[in-house]
Amino acid sequence: MEKPLEKKVLDEALAEMGIEDVSRTTIRQCSMLGSMLEERAGEKFSHLEFGVPGIPACPIGIEAQKKALDNGIPSIYPSVQGLPELKKNAARFVKAFIDVDIDPKGIVPTVGSMQGSMTSILECSQLDPRKDTILYICPGFSAHGRQPDILGIKNLTFDIYEYRAEKLREKLESYFKEGNIAAILYSNPNNPAWICLTEEELKIIGDLANKYDVIVLEDMAYLCMDFRKDMSVPFQPPFQSTVARYTDNYVLLISGSKIFSYAGERIAIVCISDKLYHREYPALKKKWGMGKFGDNFILNYLYVNTSGASHSAQYALSAMFEAAVDGRYNFVKELRDYGFRAHRSREIFDRNGFHLVYDKDMEQTISDGFFYTVEYKDLSNKALLEALLRCGIIAIPLNTTGSGQCGIRVCVSRLLSDEDFDLLDKHLKLFVKLVN
Repeated sequence: MEKPLEKKVLDEALAEMGIEDVSRTTIRQCSMLGSMLEERAGEKFSHLEFGVPGIPACPIGIEAQKKALDNGIPSIYPSVQGLPELKKNAARFVKAFIDVDIDPKGIVPTVGSMQGSMTSILECSQLDPRKDTILYICPGFSAHGRQPDILGIKNLTFDIYEYRAEKLREKLESYFKEGNIAAILYSNPNNPAWICLTEEELKIIGDLANKYDVIVLEDMAYLCMDFRKDMSVPFQPPFQSTVARYTDNYVLLISGSKIFSYAGERIAIVCISDKLYHREYPALKKKWGMGKFGDNFILNYLYVNTSGASHSAQYALSAMFEAAVDGRYNFVKELRDYGFRAHRSREIFDRNGFHLVYDKDMEQTISDGFFYTVEYKDLSNKALLEALLRCGIIAIPLNTTGSGQCGIRVCVSRLLSDEDFDLLDKHLKLFVKLVN
């Protein structure tokens, strides 16, 4: 691409897709729009929009799944509670890398963490008639924010940008004290900002969850990917930070998609704390005839949703957990390449006048990882995204993640070669000429 696409080319594509404001597109809409423009330009674009794994799937999982398929598993319905060996290996994995003890009974496979979060917020919204609202710490994965809207559940969001450390306590308590918050959901490390909540902040969340009886849904899609510290050795500190050290009111969402690059099989686990699993809720007893949170999660909410996760994929995830715990597969080492890609691409954005939006975890610069966020001068999300698309760069705007800041999310998973980085630099140079 030697010059930006004409604006009319972008406008025509937007009209064809029925998009009135490019800054309000979903991730998949943005990806489809970019691919349409890429085809019309006849040249390769820089794809920064879609968080697909950029590392080959773990071979240990593939072999275990093949073996399960060969043994006839496809003809057998999976237990909705989960494969016993998966539950056992998952519990060991949680202990090895998070240093949390969970009874295998409370570990349940789901069709990706997307199903885990959707099922969790649905159940949490029905535990107490007074608590009917889900609170999201943003920015966050945009699909998480759409789930309560689809289910008809009330939800609130706030941007953590101005609310770190003790300010987080004040902000959360302003919501919790109203008495209507059933659960709070966030990702750590954060998608899209890659900020990591500190131990102080996680303790604040845990303490307030205890005080106001709020359930914490902690999305660990990027487990052990804060590469500022080495969490690759099982059963040895440092461990993945978690709110589970400070409250029993938690559900952990752990996905195979990124940590094992197993996204295509849609397999994850939900880890319900022992105390929460066995907790009796009168509203559940009245509605379903069963009072326990965990039993209802599995036998009511999850069962009628999918009646279980892929049987063969459960064997794959079990084998990968076991190999990681036994030290036969260093998944953290495999993932470090994302950090290298982030560092290299951040340098390119910096040279072209961009700046990090969410840049600090308190006094510490954010880690290089799977995502980061950048802005350019005073450009709005709409103006920024339109100009980038015309110059061959596909990304998502921050407002779609619940952020109140201007900028874009950058995903590094599809920056695979020197050619990809050179192309990104070329596209950004075109952008700078276009907007200045």
